[in-house]
Amino acid sequence: MRAVALLAAALALSGTLSGCGLRPLYGGGPNGAVRSTLAAIEVAPISGQSGWLVANALKDRLDHGGTARFRLDVTLDDQITGLGVKRDDSVTRERRILRARYQLVDLANGNVVLDATAGSDAGIDVVGSEYATIAAEQTALERLSGIVADQIVARVARYAQTAPGAGNP
Repeated sequence: MRAVALLAAALALSGTLSGCGLRPLYGGGPNGAVRSTLAAIEVAPISGQSGWLVANALKDRLDHGGTARFRLDVTLDDQITGLGVKRDDSVTRERRILRARYQLVDLANGNVVLDATAGSDAGIDVVGSEYATIAAEQTALERLSGIVADQIVARVARYAQTAPGAGNP
């Protein structure tokens, strides 16, 4: 009996959501505006190790498989700063910050249709083992690369959903 009441409540609430203006981002499936736009983006080479990681993360998420209509240009700023300092001036904690400025360029006319930034940071404990600290810095960079790529793809997807004619080949 309780399951029936919960189902009825869920159906009633779903009816109210349709009037609030929410639309699924990937509505239309593989042929929708967002998926077709994301599949038509090529990622320009990004310099450095962090650039390689972000570029690969972007390529994995964009699933470029056809003719490119857009190019994604990304410039990264990767910094590690020491935070916790002991009396002997040794660092006990670091902060790794990865910031990206990216532009989506329409290849038909060379216009920049989206210019935005993304970024994230991670805290790293500096331990007695130099190897462990380097491994933690590398792990943080890999994780941050995925986070920044997710932010970029989400923003480009919102652009594709709202831009007039962006998803039409």
